[in-house]
Amino acid sequence: MIERVLERFLFASRWLLAPFYVGLVVCLVVLMLKALQELVHFVEQAFTATEADIILGVLTLVDLTFTGSLIVIVIFSGYENFVSKIDEAEHKDWPDWMGKIDFSGLKLKLLSSIVAISAIQVLKAFMNVQKTTDRDLTWLVLIHLVFVGSGVLLALTDRIAEGKNGHRSH
Repeated sequence: MIERVLERFLFASRWLLAPFYVGLVVCLVVLMLKALQELVHFVEQAFTATEADIILGVLTLVDLTFTGSLIVIVIFSGYENFVSKIDEAEHKDWPDWMGKIDFSGLKLKLLSSIVAISAIQVLKAFMNVQKTTDRDLTWLVLIHLVFVGSGVLLALTDRIAEGKNGHRSH
């Protein structure tokens, strides 16, 4: 009986994660406000900006979009993996990937998004190379390479673990 009560208590504790996901929704709203601010600034500068400034503005908006998408992936996948399933029948426009990403897939999607965001930061620095110091550029490239290497190692370790468990992804 004590074991059953303890297990119910531990199982119910997963709901302590729900406020974290609500906090991420608030972060998504703040990110959207920043994206709107950047969009207004981008449009205001459209006729006077150089080609490089336009590309930097677009890259900034792409970066914010990737970050927002990353937050959505974490919210839905994390909630479904750790808190509770969402009834997809109630949502006609339910994306196929939702509810099908396990923790391993979530880690890989998360790291892939971080690599993409990092790549955009490096590209922005290269586009603005006259205002970027060699030291800053070196650090951006090194950090990006660490993210890429981490992603490759994570994918390899997950693949090795799947092979040992008898599960092969096709």
